[in-house]
Amino acid sequence: MSVVNAKNMLLQATEEKYAVGAFNITNIIQMEAVVEAAIKKRAPLIIQTSVTPSKFLNPKVLVAVYRALAEAAHIPICLHLDHCDDVNHCKTCADAGYTSIMIDASKRDFMDNLRQTKEVANYCHGIGKISVEGELGTVSGVEDQVRVAEDKAALCDPEQALEFVDETGIDIFAPAIGTAHGVYKTKNPKLDFDRLKKIADLINGSEPRVPLVIHGGTGLQPDVVKKLVSLGGSKFNVSTELKYTLIDTTYEYILSHKDEYNPGKIDIAVKEAIKAKIEYWIDLLGCADKA
Repeated sequence: MSVVNAKNMLLQATEEKYAVGAFNITNIIQMEAVVEAAIKKRAPLIIQTSVTPSKFLNPKVLVAVYRALAEAAHIPICLHLDHCDDVNHCKTCADAGYTSIMIDASKRDFMDNLRQTKEVANYCHGIGKISVEGELGTVSGVEDQVRVAEDKAALCDPEQALEFVDETGIDIFAPAIGTAHGVYKTKNPKLDFDRLKKIADLINGSEPRVPLVIHGGTGLQPDVVKKLVSLGGSKFNVSTELKYTLIDTTYEYILSHKDEYNPGKIDIAVKEAIKAKIEYWIDLLGCADKA
């Protein structure tokens, strides 16, 4: 029950109009923190790693820790590879035991994106119950190795979205609607809510079948988050905020404890700060008590 892929938890979220938090971690302390917060809130959880942490920490090590934490929990927990543009690394992480994979070929032309996404979907579905996420259109900003200038971002075409979902066989779909990775330069970023609604209606109008993902959650105002969820966003990615929390908390702790050389106390401070952020997002997304 606890070690699961993302599809079923997100289908339920789509049906019931809430979103599951998908939180990017860069170390084991953060992974423990997001799990503990989700257990406290009785919320389903998606733990994400981008490509660089997955390679640095080793997919097999991450999977071993994930399974140890998830198997001891009483909530469904998924381990997801985020924004991977390398088909071979997608397969490596799937083989290692990740339960969900995102192949991000969104910078390629439509047919090449479709081909690569379908290849990863077929591979993951062939070796086990591994959910696969694909993206159409490009989200601006910086997320690990993914860098897209604002003027190079392209919004998702709704009609192409339906074809993309049907042809690739993906389980989860990320349409570009104007959100951005990193920190927003304005409190009111220009998001295409109508586009998201149209895509949701086309793909999930009759019944939920392919949940939709909102990338670039950090910095969005609470009312904007709630609107995106109400329009069909059922997987909500949060990454940059957790990186800032990790670094700022570490810096502030060391600054105020200059004569203390106890790494464990830094870890405790970071864990508590991360847990507070996760609990905030779980409440905002409406997924508390949904596990």
